[in-house]
Amino acid sequence: MNAELLQELNDIAVKMVTPGKGILAADESTGTIKKRFDTINLESTESNRRDYRELLFRTEKAMNDHISGVILFDETIRQNAADGTPLVKLIEAAGSIPGIKVDMGAKDLAFFPGEKVTEGLTGLRERLAEYHTLGARFAKWRAVIDISRGGSTVMPSYACLRANMHALARYAALCQEQRIVPIVEPEVLMDGDHDIDRCYDVTEQGLKLLYDELYQNGVALEGTILKPNMIIAGKKSDKQAGTDEIAEKTVKCFRNTVPAAVPGIVFLSGGQSEVQATENLNTMNRDFADVMPWKLSYSYGRALQASAISTWGGKAENVAAAQAAFDHRAHLNGMAQLGQWTADMENAS
Repeated sequence: MNAELLQELNDIAVKMVTPGKGILAADESTGTIKKRFDTINLESTESNRRDYRELLFRTEKAMNDHISGVILFDETIRQNAADGTPLVKLIEAAGSIPGIKVDMGAKDLAFFPGEKVTEGLTGLRERLAEYHTLGARFAKWRAVIDISRGGSTVMPSYACLRANMHALARYAALCQEQRIVPIVEPEVLMDGDHDIDRCYDVTEQGLKLLYDELYQNGVALEGTILKPNMIIAGKKSDKQAGTDEIAEKTVKCFRNTVPAAVPGIVFLSGGQSEVQATENLNTMNRDFADVMPWKLSYSYGRALQASAISTWGGKAENVAAAQAAFDHRAHLNGMAQLGQWTADMENAS
Protein backbone atom coordinates (compact mmCIF):
# COMPACT_ATOMS: atom_id res chain seq x y z
CA MET A 1 0.00 0.00 0.00
CA ASN A 2 1.36 3.43 -0.89
CA ALA A 3 1.88 6.05 1.79
CA GLU A 4 -0.80 8.39 0.42
CA LEU A 5 -3.53 5.75 0.58
CA LEU A 6 -2.46 4.60 4.04
CA GLN A 7 -2.62 8.19 5.31
CA GLU A 8 -6.08 8.67 3.80
CA LEU A 9 -7.40 5.51 5.45
CA ASN A 10 -5.77 6.31 8.78
CA ASP A 11 -7.23 9.83 8.81
CA ILE A 12 -10.72 8.39 8.35
CA ALA A 13 -10.22 5.69 10.99
CA VAL A 14 -8.90 8.18 13.53
CA LYS A 15 -11.87 10.48 12.92
CA MET A 16 -14.21 7.54 13.51
CA VAL A 17 -12.96 7.34 17.10
CA THR A 18 -12.91 11.07 17.84
CA PRO A 19 -13.06 11.59 21.64
CA GLY A 20 -16.64 11.91 22.87
CA LYS A 21 -18.07 10.41 19.69
CA GLY A 22 -19.05 7.00 18.34
CA ILE A 23 -20.86 5.31 15.47
CA LEU A 24 -24.59 5.06 14.89
CA ALA A 25 -25.42 1.64 13.44
CA ALA A 26 -28.42 2.44 11.24
CA ASP A 27 -27.81 -0.47 8.88
CA GLU A 28 -30.75 -2.66 9.85
CA SER A 29 -31.78 -4.88 6.96
CA THR A 30 -35.32 -4.64 5.62
CA GLY A 31 -36.24 -7.68 7.70
CA THR A 32 -34.70 -6.34 10.89
CA ILE A 33 -36.23 -2.88 10.63
CA LYS A 34 -39.61 -4.55 10.08
CA LYS A 35 -39.20 -6.26 13.45
CA ARG A 36 -38.41 -2.90 15.04
CA PHE A 37 -41.44 -1.32 13.40
CA ASP A 38 -43.66 -4.22 14.47
CA THR A 39 -43.03 -3.23 18.08
CA ILE A 40 -44.63 0.17 17.39
CA ASN A 41 -47.33 -1.20 15.06
CA LEU A 42 -45.92 0.61 12.03
CA GLU A 43 -45.83 -0.80 8.51
CA SER A 44 -42.30 -1.14 7.14
CA THR A 45 -42.63 0.85 3.93
CA GLU A 46 -39.77 2.57 2.15
CA SER A 47 -41.13 5.99 3.10
CA ASN A 48 -41.53 5.04 6.78
CA ARG A 49 -37.98 3.68 6.86
CA ARG A 50 -36.77 6.89 5.24
CA ASP A 51 -38.69 9.07 7.70
CA TYR A 52 -37.24 7.24 10.68
CA ARG A 53 -33.64 7.46 9.48
CA GLU A 54 -34.14 11.13 8.55
CA LEU A 55 -35.42 11.78 12.07
CA LEU A 56 -32.14 10.49 13.46
CA PHE A 57 -29.88 12.22 10.96
CA ARG A 58 -31.60 15.59 11.57
CA THR A 59 -31.02 15.43 15.33
CA GLU A 60 -28.42 18.15 15.11
CA LYS A 61 -26.87 18.12 18.59
CA ALA A 62 -26.49 14.33 18.72
CA MET A 63 -25.11 14.11 15.20
CA ASN A 64 -22.74 17.06 15.57
CA ASP A 65 -21.48 16.31 19.07
CA HIS A 66 -21.57 12.55 19.56
CA ILE A 67 -21.83 10.68 16.23
CA SER A 68 -18.61 10.27 14.24
CA GLY A 69 -20.02 7.93 11.60
CA VAL A 70 -23.24 6.27 10.47
CA ILE A 71 -23.47 2.74 9.07
CA LEU A 72 -26.12 2.59 6.34
CA PHE A 73 -28.02 -0.17 4.57
CA ASP A 74 -27.97 -0.35 0.75
CA GLU A 75 -31.46 1.18 0.51
CA THR A 76 -30.61 4.05 2.86
CA ILE A 77 -27.41 5.19 1.16
CA ARG A 78 -29.49 5.73 -2.01
CA GLN A 79 -32.43 7.51 -0.37
CA ASN A 80 -33.32 11.19 -0.29
CA ALA A 81 -34.92 13.02 2.62
CA ALA A 82 -38.48 14.27 2.30
CA ASP A 83 -37.19 17.58 0.90
CA GLY A 84 -35.04 15.82 -1.71
CA THR A 85 -31.69 16.11 0.09
CA PRO A 86 -29.70 12.86 -0.09
CA LEU A 87 -29.52 11.27 3.35
CA VAL A 88 -25.76 10.95 2.89
CA LYS A 89 -25.56 14.74 2.63
CA LEU A 90 -27.42 15.16 5.92
CA ILE A 91 -24.80 12.95 7.58
CA GLU A 92 -21.90 14.81 5.98
CA ALA A 93 -23.41 18.19 6.92
CA ALA A 94 -23.27 17.14 10.57
CA GLY A 95 -19.56 16.42 10.25
CA SER A 96 -20.16 12.67 10.40
CA ILE A 97 -18.83 10.01 8.02
CA PRO A 98 -21.19 7.85 5.95
CA GLY A 99 -20.52 4.11 6.01
CA ILE A 100 -22.15 1.04 4.48
CA LYS A 101 -22.94 -2.55 5.49
CA VAL A 102 -21.64 -4.79 2.70
CA ASP A 103 -21.98 -8.40 3.87
CA MET A 104 -24.84 -10.58 2.64
CA GLY A 105 -25.61 -12.19 5.96
CA ALA A 106 -24.64 -15.32 7.85
CA LYS A 107 -25.39 -18.61 6.09
CA ASP A 108 -25.16 -22.21 7.29
CA LEU A 109 -21.59 -23.53 7.29
CA ALA A 110 -21.51 -26.77 5.34
CA PHE A 111 -20.92 -29.89 7.49
CA PHE A 112 -21.00 -27.88 10.73
CA PRO A 113 -24.61 -27.93 12.01
CA GLY A 114 -25.63 -24.79 13.90
CA GLU A 115 -22.66 -22.74 12.75
CA LYS A 116 -22.63 -19.82 10.33
CA VAL A 117 -20.27 -18.19 7.88
CA THR A 118 -20.86 -14.71 6.47
CA GLU A 119 -21.15 -14.44 2.70
CA GLY A 120 -20.87 -11.55 0.25
CA LEU A 121 -17.36 -11.61 -1.22
CA THR A 122 -18.58 -12.28 -4.76
CA GLY A 123 -18.80 -8.96 -6.60
CA LEU A 124 -17.67 -7.03 -3.53
CA ARG A 125 -14.93 -5.08 -5.32
CA GLU A 126 -17.47 -3.61 -7.75
CA ARG A 127 -20.00 -2.88 -4.99
CA LEU A 128 -17.39 -1.10 -2.93
CA ALA A 129 -16.39 1.06 -5.90
CA GLU A 130 -20.02 2.10 -6.33
CA TYR A 131 -20.50 2.77 -2.62
CA HIS A 132 -17.45 5.03 -2.64
CA THR A 133 -19.03 7.12 -5.39
CA LEU A 134 -22.22 7.28 -3.27
CA GLY A 135 -20.25 8.76 -0.37
CA ALA A 136 -19.29 5.79 1.80
CA ARG A 137 -15.86 6.12 3.39
CA PHE A 138 -16.03 3.08 5.66
CA ALA A 139 -17.77 -0.28 5.54
CA LYS A 140 -18.90 -3.03 7.90
CA TRP A 141 -18.87 -6.84 7.68
CA ARG A 142 -20.26 -8.92 10.55
CA ALA A 143 -19.21 -12.46 11.41
CA VAL A 144 -21.45 -14.40 13.80
CA ILE A 145 -19.83 -16.75 16.31
CA ASP A 146 -22.17 -18.81 18.47
CA ILE A 147 -21.23 -20.67 21.65
CA SER A 148 -22.88 -24.06 22.14
CA ARG A 149 -25.62 -24.43 24.70
CA GLY A 150 -25.13 -27.99 25.97
CA GLY A 151 -25.30 -31.19 23.96
CA SER A 152 -22.46 -33.12 22.36
CA THR A 153 -21.48 -30.48 19.78
CA VAL A 154 -18.96 -27.93 20.97
CA MET A 155 -19.24 -24.57 19.23
CA PRO A 156 -17.55 -22.68 17.82
CA SER A 157 -15.42 -25.09 15.86
CA TYR A 158 -11.99 -24.09 14.63
CA ALA A 159 -13.34 -24.40 11.08
CA CYS A 160 -16.08 -21.84 11.81
CA LEU A 161 -13.66 -19.38 13.38
CA ARG A 162 -11.10 -19.73 10.61
CA ALA A 163 -13.68 -19.43 7.80
CA ASN A 164 -15.18 -16.27 9.27
CA MET A 165 -11.86 -14.59 10.06
CA HIS A 166 -10.57 -15.36 6.56
CA ALA A 167 -13.69 -13.80 5.02
CA LEU A 168 -13.28 -10.72 7.23
CA ALA A 169 -9.68 -10.34 6.07
CA ARG A 170 -10.52 -10.69 2.38
CA TYR A 171 -13.32 -8.13 2.80
CA ALA A 172 -10.95 -5.75 4.61
CA ALA A 173 -8.34 -5.95 1.86
CA LEU A 174 -10.94 -5.20 -0.81
CA CYS A 175 -12.18 -2.22 1.19
CA GLN A 176 -8.73 -0.68 1.50
CA GLU A 177 -8.09 -1.24 -2.20
CA GLN A 178 -11.18 0.92 -2.86
CA ARG A 179 -10.15 3.66 -0.35
CA ILE A 180 -12.70 2.53 2.22
CA VAL A 181 -11.91 1.85 5.89
CA PRO A 182 -13.10 -1.61 6.93
CA ILE A 183 -14.83 -2.20 10.23
CA VAL A 184 -14.14 -5.83 11.06
CA GLU A 185 -16.88 -7.26 13.28
CA PRO A 186 -16.37 -10.72 14.77
CA GLU A 187 -19.36 -10.99 17.11
CA VAL A 188 -19.40 -13.69 19.76
CA LEU A 189 -23.09 -13.95 20.57
CA MET A 190 -24.35 -13.62 24.15
CA ASP A 191 -27.47 -15.76 23.60
CA GLY A 192 -26.27 -18.88 25.42
CA ASP A 193 -25.75 -20.11 28.97
CA HIS A 194 -21.95 -19.80 28.92
CA ASP A 195 -20.12 -17.92 31.65
CA ILE A 196 -17.86 -14.91 31.15
CA ASP A 197 -14.69 -17.01 31.05
CA ARG A 198 -16.02 -19.07 28.14
CA CYS A 199 -16.78 -15.83 26.28
CA TYR A 200 -13.23 -14.67 27.01
CA ASP A 201 -11.67 -17.86 25.62
CA VAL A 202 -13.72 -17.84 22.40
CA THR A 203 -13.22 -14.11 21.82
CA GLU A 204 -9.48 -14.40 22.39
CA GLN A 205 -9.14 -17.33 19.98
CA GLY A 206 -11.19 -15.53 17.34
CA LEU A 207 -9.21 -12.30 17.58
CA LYS A 208 -5.88 -14.10 17.34
CA LEU A 209 -7.05 -15.81 14.16
CA LEU A 210 -8.46 -12.53 12.82
CA TYR A 211 -5.21 -10.60 13.14
CA ASP A 212 -3.26 -13.47 11.63
CA GLU A 213 -5.61 -13.45 8.62
CA LEU A 214 -5.44 -9.66 8.29
CA TYR A 215 -1.65 -9.85 8.24
CA GLN A 216 -1.63 -12.66 5.68
CA ASN A 217 -3.96 -10.66 3.42
CA GLY A 218 -1.85 -7.51 3.49
CA VAL A 219 -4.34 -5.35 5.40
CA ALA A 220 -2.87 -2.17 6.95
CA LEU A 221 -4.12 -2.16 10.53
CA GLU A 222 -3.74 1.63 10.78
CA GLY A 223 -6.64 1.88 8.35
CA THR A 224 -9.04 -0.47 10.15
CA ILE A 225 -11.49 -0.37 13.05
CA LEU A 226 -12.44 -3.39 15.19
CA LYS A 227 -16.09 -3.87 16.21
CA PRO A 228 -16.23 -6.69 18.78
CA ASN A 229 -18.46 -7.95 21.55
CA MET A 230 -17.63 -7.16 25.13
CA ILE A 231 -16.48 -10.06 27.32
CA ILE A 232 -19.77 -10.91 28.96
CA ALA A 233 -21.69 -13.97 30.16
CA GLY A 234 -24.45 -15.45 28.06
CA LYS A 235 -27.94 -14.15 28.80
CA LYS A 236 -29.02 -17.59 30.04
CA SER A 237 -26.07 -18.06 32.37
CA ASP A 238 -26.69 -18.39 36.11
CA LYS A 239 -23.44 -16.49 36.70
CA GLN A 240 -23.79 -12.91 35.49
CA ALA A 241 -20.71 -10.72 35.90
CA GLY A 242 -20.79 -7.15 37.15
CA THR A 243 -19.55 -4.18 35.18
CA ASP A 244 -16.14 -4.11 36.89
CA GLU A 245 -15.41 -7.73 35.90
CA ILE A 246 -16.72 -7.16 32.37
CA ALA A 247 -14.47 -4.13 31.96
CA GLU A 248 -11.39 -5.80 33.42
CA LYS A 249 -11.69 -8.97 31.33
CA THR A 250 -12.62 -7.14 28.14
CA VAL A 251 -9.60 -4.85 28.32
CA LYS A 252 -7.33 -7.77 29.26
CA CYS A 253 -8.56 -9.81 26.29
CA PHE A 254 -7.98 -6.99 23.84
CA ARG A 255 -4.56 -6.11 25.22
CA ASN A 256 -3.59 -9.73 24.61
CA THR A 257 -4.86 -9.82 21.03
CA VAL A 258 -5.40 -6.43 19.34
CA PRO A 259 -2.27 -4.74 17.95
CA ALA A 260 -1.52 -1.19 19.03
CA ALA A 261 -1.55 -0.10 15.37
CA VAL A 262 -5.36 -0.34 15.33
CA PRO A 263 -6.71 3.21 15.86
CA GLY A 264 -9.85 2.21 17.69
CA ILE A 265 -12.30 -0.38 18.95
CA VAL A 266 -16.03 0.37 18.68
CA PHE A 267 -18.21 -2.02 20.62
CA LEU A 268 -21.44 -3.55 19.46
CA SER A 269 -24.11 -3.62 22.15
CA GLY A 270 -24.93 -7.26 21.42
CA GLY A 271 -28.23 -7.55 23.24
CA GLN A 272 -27.32 -5.45 26.26
CA SER A 273 -29.77 -2.84 27.46
CA GLU A 274 -29.11 0.82 26.70
CA VAL A 275 -27.87 1.48 30.22
CA GLN A 276 -25.74 -1.69 30.43
CA ALA A 277 -23.94 -0.90 27.18
CA THR A 278 -23.24 2.66 28.33
CA GLU A 279 -22.10 1.71 31.82
CA ASN A 280 -19.76 -1.04 30.66
CA LEU A 281 -18.10 1.23 28.10
CA ASN A 282 -17.72 3.95 30.69
CA THR A 283 -16.09 1.63 33.22
CA MET A 284 -13.45 0.56 30.70
CA ASN A 285 -12.59 4.13 29.74
CA ARG A 286 -12.70 5.37 33.34
CA ASP A 287 -10.52 2.65 34.83
CA PHE A 288 -8.18 1.56 32.03
CA ALA A 289 -7.56 4.56 29.75
CA ASP A 290 -3.90 4.73 30.76
CA VAL A 291 -3.12 1.15 29.66
CA MET A 292 -4.95 1.05 26.32
CA PRO A 293 -3.10 1.92 23.09
CA TRP A 294 -6.33 2.36 21.11
CA LYS A 295 -9.50 4.40 21.63
CA LEU A 296 -12.54 2.52 22.98
CA SER A 297 -15.87 3.76 21.66
CA TYR A 298 -19.30 2.56 20.54
CA SER A 299 -21.03 1.40 17.39
CA TYR A 300 -24.52 0.87 18.75
CA GLY A 301 -27.82 0.14 17.04
CA ARG A 302 -30.52 -0.63 19.56
CA ALA A 303 -28.49 0.84 22.43
CA LEU A 304 -28.70 4.23 20.70
CA GLN A 305 -32.12 3.89 19.10
CA ALA A 306 -34.45 1.88 21.35
CA SER A 307 -35.82 4.86 23.25
CA ALA A 308 -36.07 6.99 20.11
CA ILE A 309 -38.07 4.49 18.08
CA SER A 310 -40.50 3.72 20.90
CA THR A 311 -41.00 7.44 21.54
CA TRP A 312 -41.57 8.17 17.84
CA GLY A 313 -44.14 5.44 17.28
CA GLY A 314 -44.36 6.40 13.60
CA LYS A 315 -46.18 9.66 14.37
CA ALA A 316 -45.09 13.03 13.02
CA GLU A 317 -46.15 14.80 16.22
CA ASN A 318 -43.62 12.70 18.17
CA VAL A 319 -40.57 13.54 16.06
CA ALA A 320 -39.21 16.21 18.42
CA ALA A 321 -39.61 13.95 21.46
CA ALA A 322 -37.94 11.06 19.62
CA GLN A 323 -35.04 13.29 18.64
CA ALA A 324 -34.68 14.36 22.28
CA ALA A 325 -34.52 10.69 23.29
CA PHE A 326 -31.86 9.99 20.67
CA ASP A 327 -29.89 13.07 21.68
CA HIS A 328 -29.99 12.01 25.34
CA ARG A 329 -28.73 8.51 24.57
CA ALA A 330 -26.00 9.82 22.25
CA HIS A 331 -24.87 12.28 24.91
CA LEU A 332 -24.64 9.55 27.56
CA ASN A 333 -22.57 7.32 25.31
CA GLY A 334 -20.36 10.25 24.41
CA MET A 335 -19.71 10.74 28.11
CA ALA A 336 -19.01 7.02 28.49
CA GLN A 337 -16.42 7.22 25.70
CA LEU A 338 -14.66 9.84 27.83
CA GLY A 339 -15.12 7.81 31.04
CA GLN A 340 -17.31 10.60 32.45
CA TRP A 341 -20.76 8.95 32.57
CA THR A 342 -22.57 8.61 35.90
CA ALA A 343 -25.83 6.82 36.72
CA ASP A 344 -27.38 10.17 37.71
CA MET A 345 -27.13 11.30 34.10
CA GLU A 346 -29.65 8.65 33.04
CA ASN A 347 -32.57 10.59 34.49
CA ALA A 348 -31.32 14.07 33.63
CA SER A 349 -33.28 15.94 30.97
